[in-house]
Amino acid sequence: MEEKKNHKKYRKDKPWDNDPTIDKWKIPEIKPGEMNGPLLAESSFATLFPKYREKYIQEVYGVIKKSLKELGIRTELNLLEGSLTVKTTNKTWDPWAIMKARDIIKLLARSVPVQQCLRLLDDGTYCDIIKIRSLVQNKEKFVKRRQRLIGPNGATLKALELLTDCYIMVQGSTVSVIGYFKNLKVVRRVVEDTMYNIHPIYSIKELMIKKELAKDEQMANENWDRFLPQFKKINQKRKKVQKEKKEYNPFPPEQQPRKEDLQMQTGEYFLSDKKQKKQADLEEIQQSLQQSGKLKKVKLF
Repeated sequence: MEEKKNHKKYRKDKPWDNDPTIDKWKIPEIKPGEMNGPLLAESSFATLFPKYREKYIQEVYGVIKKSLKELGIRTELNLLEGSLTVKTTNKTWDPWAIMKARDIIKLLARSVPVQQCLRLLDDGTYCDIIKIRSLVQNKEKFVKRRQRLIGPNGATLKALELLTDCYIMVQGSTVSVIGYFKNLKVVRRVVEDTMYNIHPIYSIKELMIKKELAKDEQMANENWDRFLPQFKKINQKRKKVQKEKKEYNPFPPEQQPRKEDLQMQTGEYFLSDKKQKKQADLEEIQQSLQQSGKLKKVKLF
């Protein structure tokens, strides 16, 4: 019988293995000077922005350039192409800074204010861009459901922002979200459900109950399903509009009389050319008198 190998035979416990004061999930902060040298290769990202955003981006470009320069990121604005580019330099001291800069220029192109974009420079703040146009095929339904997500005067969107501590911007066929990564998942779920014809008020109601339960320390380790509302999907029956069946007629419809046939019936067809012209002139005079309100009896012949 072969003996089982003990891979942990020579392993000694490290001081941080069983220390309860150490948070193993905490993201360590990187400070200038901690990297031994510059980055090995240059990384760059570029994004296009629409024409209507050009004026605003020109105004705030100085603020963006100054903020990213502190992280050692170089920014370039090309108005001919309508593009923003970010690149790493030898002075870049945070390897993740280029990813933050990429998200900032993406959000700027989607009508997010610069104050909200610069929140991404803080550790623990992330963004998510949700594409909603492909979730609904019909354009009319898409517009209605997008408006349902925003709510009257933006009330639904504001309620969602307060419950998730996120910034949400609905622009065109995308929804831009800035906040903590766990809350980004919640917002994405609510947005996708709304596009799948589930009203956002149900999700808001559920989030409100969860927020109140989270305040109670005794409820931290209990199951919350009994407190959450259970909504059943009900398909309302619609009345079918019955179309009236037309009687089948094998014969074609009667032929409409020609202009000559109508003239023959009234006798106009047999008048001479002069008389026809005179009659047409009299009819024109009669029509003009009717329009002016001074109708007088005029003898045709």
